[in-house]
Amino acid sequence: MKTTGSKSIRCNLRGKFKKQYELKKDKQFILDLAVVGDFVDIEMNDDGTGTIGAIHPRKNHISRKAPKIKGASYRGERLEQIIASNIDNIIVVTSTFNPLFNNKLLDRILVIAESSQVHPIIVINKVDLELPDIDFWQELYSSIGYDVYLTCVPSNVGIQKLKEDLKGSVNVFWGASGVGKSSLLNVMYPKLDLKTGEISKASGKGKHTTVTAVQNEVDDDTFVIDTPGIREIDPYGIKKEDVGHYFIEFENYIHQCRFNTCTHRHEPRCAVIEAVENEEISIERYESYLNLLDTVEDDMNF
Repeated sequence: MKTTGSKSIRCNLRGKFKKQYELKKDKQFILDLAVVGDFVDIEMNDDGTGTIGAIHPRKNHISRKAPKIKGASYRGERLEQIIASNIDNIIVVTSTFNPLFNNKLLDRILVIAESSQVHPIIVINKVDLELPDIDFWQELYSSIGYDVYLTCVPSNVGIQKLKEDLKGSVNVFWGASGVGKSSLLNVMYPKLDLKTGEISKASGKGKHTTVTAVQNEVDDDTFVIDTPGIREIDPYGIKKEDVGHYFIEFENYIHQCRFNTCTHRHEPRCAVIEAVENEEISIERYESYLNLLDTVEDDMNF
């Protein structure tokens, strides 16, 4: 926990600020109610640590469904895991290769950003590896209305512009393991000296090096939050009838559908499906939408 100055204080939560969920008789999953980005009141202890006595209301937060715990039996819906709060931008870091660019994972994070009213910024890192269709993906997301940055750590491509555009904001860096979040932050803000890792030769996926979300002040009124890498993600609290509203290019068509309850999957006179057929909405984004819709529909009680 950081005070209004530069001093950091290690803090604990009072019991009332923890939720304890019994998933199985011998297993419990604990979610803290205070997260990175929260404004809190603390009481100082004799040993120099602090105890959180109050958590101030948040202006926003980003979250996902908590990962399943192996061997645990669930009752009711999966829990919400809040990643960070009171943020301005979510920087969705992807990579061209090692790991391979994953548009469906990117789209899921964009849905989380849109539903949380947090401004998303897309970073496609490792452009020196020359993914053949990188221009296609950059154009696709730029044409929808997203800010897209192409970056490369060894040659410092695109990084200064990104750094300039993040000034005066609270910024969460989020993405798959191995895409280079920590490496980007180290180049942008060398004093952070974050630990970085290598790509697994066996799986081709990144290895976790950041183990918990940490917020650092890197300039006057500029904060960055480095987060652990993810390999899969399910948005929390989104109903299937709302998914289409978070694919922003659907907005021009979604109210022209014949049925108010249209899922844009098979209904007659669906304006979204017609837009896909007319190449006004990309098939790649539409397939991401259907993929996410299937996840929401299949999210049964555990």
